[in-house]
Formats: sequence, C-alpha cells, structure tokens
Amino acid sequence: MAQAAITTENHGVEHHEETSTGLGHRKLLMWSFLGSECMFFGSLIATYLVYRNQSKVGPWPEEIIDVPLTTVSTFVLLMSSLAMVLALNYTQRNRPNLARFWILMTAALGSGFLGFQAFEFTEFFHEGLTPRINLFGTTFFVLTGFHGAHVTLGVIWLLVMSGTITPKGMGAVSLLATLLAFYLGMVGVLGMVDVIPDIEGSPSVIIFIVGVASTVIAGVWHFSMKTTMSVKHQAENLEITGLYWHFVDIVWIVIFTVVYLVSAGDGPHLSEGLLNG
Repeated sequence: MAQAAITTENHGVEHHEETSTGLGHRKLLMWSFLGSECMFFGSLIATYLVYRNQSKVGPWPEEIIDVPLTTVSTFVLLMSSLAMVLALNYTQRNRPNLARFWILMTAALGSGFLGFQAFEFTEFFHEGLTPRINLFGTTFFVLTGFHGAHVTLGVIWLLVMSGTITPKGMGAVSLLATLLAFYLGMVGVLGMVDVIPDIEGSPSVIIFIVGVASTVIAGVWHFSMKTTMSVKHQAENLEITGLYWHFVDIVWIVIFTVVYLVSAGDGPHLSEGLLNG
C-alpha cells in the first residue's frame, strides 16, 4: 500500500538525474560538447592568425571585405540570442503561443544571417577569392564555412523544437504565415541596403512595407488563437538548444573581430613587408 501511494504520488512528475556537478546528464553532455567545440574553433582561429598576411597573391582582405554589411549580419545574429532568451522565458512560464513565436523568430534571424553569408560568399567568388586561390581564401572559407554549418544545424534544431510544441491544425499554419511574412520584410530590408541590387529603390520599400504589414496581421492571427497545450516540460530541452545557439553567437563575435575588424586593412603592402622581413 505504501509503495503504491509513493508511485501514485510521483506519477507524472518529471525527474532529471543529476551528476556530482549539480547538472543533469544531458546538460553536462552539452557543456562537454561545447568545450570540445571551443578547442575546434580555437584551432581554426589560431590557424587564420598564423597565416594572416602570408598570401603571395590576391585578392586581399582590404579589397573585398565589407565591414558595414557584416556588421548588419552580426547584429541580426546577436538579436537571435535575445529571441532565444525570450523563447526559453515563455516556455518556462508555460505560454505556448509566445514560446513558439520566439523559437521561430530565432530560426528566422539565424536564417537571415545565413542569407547574408551566402551573399558574401557569392560576391567573394565573383571577385576571384576561392578556398584554393591563396592562404587568406583557404583560412577564411574554412573558418566561416564551419561556423555557417553550425548555424545551419542550429536553425534545423530550432525548427524541430518548434514542431514539438506546435499543435496540429491552424496553429502551425499561422506560425508558417508569420515566418514567411517576416522573411518578406527581411528581403525588403536587404534591397534597401543594396544587398539585393535587383530590387533596390522603390520596389524594396514596397516589399518591406508589405512584409511588415503581413507580419503584424499573421502575428495577430497567431496570438488570437487559444490553446491549452502545456509546453513547460520542454524547458530543459530548449535550454540545451539555447546553450548551443548562444555558443555559436559568441564564436561569431570572435570571428567578426579577428577576420573583419582586425584584418580588414590587410593587403599586399603588409604581406610584402612580412615576407621580406
């Protein structure tokens, strides 16, 4: 009888085994994985610094690196960390509509960053910079390419997480409409800053206005829907996802500083001086 009472009392309670550190096994595993990732990206960044200004032929960083554009993409990625914090907050408070919305906003901002990176890589290829042309091209594409792959994995992970707390039916449709409208507005912004030159000028402004209006309409539609679905049990899963996402953002801050801010003025004059010295 006593055992049955204990079983009944503990029924439905979610238990997470803790290690001697006080962290759950899955969270400790994620921290261990991130530790190995620190060494991985540390080696790539160190390699870039070791071979900095060692190229014998161009293109050179000062000729192709666009610091203002990358600053915008960095801001987009950093805002995704804020969206992730909000997503976890609303998940812990068991507010499914807001939790799903901010998870998808995190994925959308991450996708926007990838869009900037794809555009940058395309422009660099047109300028003649490839992974095989010189040491700068090799170290640059390996470092930023692996980071982009990590962001892509994070976006897929976020989309999977949003699916686990999205009820079937019109709730998923409204979320998709909000996401597509957000992307439409982002396309307008890219046109206004001349990232997409084919739609610069008045067309980009119109696309931006339509995107913002559509986002507001779709968002109101989404938040007007009532749901009794509980999402609090997904808080730890989302927290683990957030650890990975914040790590990716922090790594990009280091890459942005080293590759874009510090190395933006590197050119043949510096390379010749180092090689002759």
